[in-house]
Amino acid sequence: MKLRLFCFVALLAAFVQAVAQPVPAAPDPAATLNYIHAAWDSLTRSMTDCHSLVDPKVTTPPVLYLPAGFAKPPEVAAVEQECHVRVLVLPRRIDKIGDIQPQELSAEGLLYLPNQYIVPGGRFNEMYGWDSYFILLGLEAEHREKLAKGMVDNFLFEIEHYGGVLNANRTYYLTRSQPPFLTSMIRAVIENPASFPATQAGRVEEQAWLERAYTLAEKDYSTWTRAEHQAGVTHLARYWDYGSGPVPEMADDSSYYPDVIRALVEHPSLAAAGFLVKGSEHPDAAEAARLKQTSCDVRLSVVCLRAWYGGYRLSREFYKGDRAMRESGFDPSDRFGPFSGATQDYAPVGLNCLLYRYERDLEHLAHLLGMPRDAMLWDRRAQARNAAIQRYLWRPREGVFVDWDFVHARASNYAYITWLYPLWSGVATREQAKSIEAKLDILERPGGLATSDYDSGLQWDLPYGWAPPNWIAVAGLDATGYRADAARIATHFDDTVDRGFATDGTIREKYNVVTGNANVKVTTGYKQNVIGFGWTNAVYLKMRQIVQEDGASATNGSSAP
Repeated sequence: MKLRLFCFVALLAAFVQAVAQPVPAAPDPAATLNYIHAAWDSLTRSMTDCHSLVDPKVTTPPVLYLPAGFAKPPEVAAVEQECHVRVLVLPRRIDKIGDIQPQELSAEGLLYLPNQYIVPGGRFNEMYGWDSYFILLGLEAEHREKLAKGMVDNFLFEIEHYGGVLNANRTYYLTRSQPPFLTSMIRAVIENPASFPATQAGRVEEQAWLERAYTLAEKDYSTWTRAEHQAGVTHLARYWDYGSGPVPEMADDSSYYPDVIRALVEHPSLAAAGFLVKGSEHPDAAEAARLKQTSCDVRLSVVCLRAWYGGYRLSREFYKGDRAMRESGFDPSDRFGPFSGATQDYAPVGLNCLLYRYERDLEHLAHLLGMPRDAMLWDRRAQARNAAIQRYLWRPREGVFVDWDFVHARASNYAYITWLYPLWSGVATREQAKSIEAKLDILERPGGLATSDYDSGLQWDLPYGWAPPNWIAVAGLDATGYRADAARIATHFDDTVDRGFATDGTIREKYNVVTGNANVKVTTGYKQNVIGFGWTNAVYLKMRQIVQEDGASATNGSSAP
């Protein structure tokens, strides 16, 4: 009798506990869409908004910088008083990225832009380079063409006054760009009939706008043809940052670089990469002088000073790779060595496919402008890049395009989602596309495409999936005729976003595509899963369009073109 009573009480307690637990809401696409519709306004920033000036990544009071020789706009004078912000002027004109080093300035700050823009969300409270392409697609899907065009105008302003499309409009990003999507943004504006008035005056305005955009896109393209961005003698490009040492924007994450050192120290196979140098936690003047040459300047950078663990610091070469990795946008993974510390040694598939697309876009725009000689020049450049991609990056035996380590003359064997960029960019032939499609199972998971097939514990590896490369992959599959694949992956990715939203009412920066939700537990590196989130909002909308166009119910099969 006592045993029965005990069992009854235990069952009753378990029932009460189960009832008390909140039951997650069922995924509801309508609720997700309502959130996205409202999110654009909450993510909009401008120079007249005090909230836009705040930088969660640094702790200094807000500063706003104007270009050299640029008259202070009335709205800036107003916000100077209202927001108690210092307004400073850059010390000289910038012709190209890297002309001014952030440490030359008395304080870190926001770089002025003339139009409203969308930020990603959370700690990312500025306009980002490659984020904005995906955000722009979402804005156009939501018929917010004015805001979309204004963001492209901001990038044209950056090229004119800050040397090129920047990683984002903060002074500590003056030394690097991001994956080049500018011409795709220009085409998105030009090809949307709602971007300009359907009048004679509107056509004149559109023509003038396109002429200016074309000229400035040419200048931005030159960022990627500079000597520092060349991948040896391959005629391909690499990522490169014109700064040195640890990046200042990591001031709000004092554990990142120490975590990297700890991982390298504790795993001898990783330490073999040569990214460690011996150093004390509190170096004296003599050691500080040595570390300035072998690691970073502990007297100049508090981020550098904190970058210590167990008697070791990071090498100068690691910081070069770390900065190049951040220009790539894939920060971090183990794709280019431990923590991608050797990014500068590679000609990446993704970057060179984007530049091929950039060259083809400029060829198209030159034709629109009645400039056949320019069009022929861009055609030759695109053909030359394609030949180099085919020579160095295509692996016939494996049936995929891979990254090329031009320093050691060897192909990478790291399976990565950029395998699919050649489909989107138009690089892949019909037979190559067929071969790439056959490899989808290596990266496909229940919640979408994983970034890689290797779980490194870093945010740009398995089990995580991100909106931008998932969209590039889906759009590429769709463009090359694999529409069932595109619809299936699009469905699974949006279902993942819906499940995450049903759980906590937010949309996130990245997702766990193995579990198909927003449960992200990064072990080393960036550990946050930021709420917002601009590019996820946009890609969710674009994925819905793919599903609607290619079939409302995606199957597990594939279709051949």
